[in-house]
Amino acid sequence: MQESTFNELADLALRTTGQHIPASKSYLMEARLSNISRRESFATLDDLVHCLQARPNPRIEQEIAAALTSKRTHFFREREQLVQIVGNALPHRLKQSKNGRLRVWCAGVSTGQEVWSLAMRLREEVGSPLANADIELIGTDISAVCIETASQGTYGHFEVQKGLSIHRLMTNFTRESSGDWTINKDLRDSVTFRRHNLLHPAQDLGAFDLIICTHVISDLAKSAQSEVLTHLSRQLLPGGYLFAAPSEQIEGINPIIKPSREMRGAFERDASARSTVAA
Repeated sequence: MQESTFNELADLALRTTGQHIPASKSYLMEARLSNISRRESFATLDDLVHCLQARPNPRIEQEIAAALTSKRTHFFREREQLVQIVGNALPHRLKQSKNGRLRVWCAGVSTGQEVWSLAMRLREEVGSPLANADIELIGTDISAVCIETASQGTYGHFEVQKGLSIHRLMTNFTRESSGDWTINKDLRDSVTFRRHNLLHPAQDLGAFDLIICTHVISDLAKSAQSEVLTHLSRQLLPGGYLFAAPSEQIEGINPIIKPSREMRGAFERDASARSTVAA
């Protein structure tokens, strides 16, 4: 791949998704875009980019950008965080709820394993206050391909081996004749998936008690990180929590988000601060 091709694709990802792709990740770019290039009958990515420069195609450009943002994920990736969310954050919000209803947004879910992990943990809360709560789970991603995979809830043998215990696999999945495993319908019905670009406002999704956005913000350019945090914070209900991955350093990126004093590992909206991104 020519340097000019890499620069063009990296600029496309930055403009449309906010993701910063360093030159050291050019190999990853080629791997993620090879299927699109072959499908469109181009021998190389250079040929594909040259064609798009001569004849812009918004559909293909959006598909390229989405493919470049997809993250690697697996079931129960952040186990300790799930314990905190199910054991403390959601019960705390439930006590503050007047109608026993909670809304949770999992942003940037890729192929869905992390939101399904939360759904499984909630099903295991037999006898706890959460068992009788009306909890709405929404998962979003910019990639239409990822959203389709997440919605279908079908995963290969290698995928279910990463993070899932045998008990959870046999309880929540059905094995298909192909050897793949599909999440049982009653669990699939507990999550709604929608396509959404985190660089765009999310008013149409509504307000949430909890927003989980892991392993997404750290891959964005600095300006995009601030913009995404603004959009996420605006969808938090008063007293709601934002969780990023424990390894992500988001404190100080945007003053509208501050660490929660009462919930370890969570962030909340600072009503007294102004966002660094214009409304």
